[in-house]
Amino acid sequence: MPAQAPSHIIALDVGERRIGVAIASLEARLPSPHGVIINSVDVLDDIQHLVVKEAAMAVVVGLPRGLDGQETAQTKTVREFANSLKDKLDIPVHFQDEALTSKLAEQELKDRGVGYNKEDVDALAATYILKDFLETHEVL
Repeated sequence: MPAQAPSHIIALDVGERRIGVAIASLEARLPSPHGVIINSVDVLDDIQHLVVKEAAMAVVVGLPRGLDGQETAQTKTVREFANSLKDKLDIPVHFQDEALTSKLAEQELKDRGVGYNKEDVDALAATYILKDFLETHEVL
């Protein structure tokens, strides 16, 4: 069976325990939450499996910064994670500023008036990361 043509882009909101995941088709360019991946020793394999399953042509990693835009310990951790991901995958890995995405996600979920958990916030934050990336990148 021939490999599926790349048709999606995946965004990751990398956290210490969980990684929020969002996916958008390249045609529609409308990101949606895809859930979370547990940040464990197998996380790179889990992401690689998702990339293959979704026929992703790129991965976008949310890059955290301090309130004044400065690099933080978490910025360094996410950069190291993304470098490991680049070594594992055969597709480009991009960074996107993730400023306030978790706060926006939590506020949106509160505004909906339904129950939610941290996994919901992480996945929706990844959706905001992907939305911002798609709005600023015409073609990948």
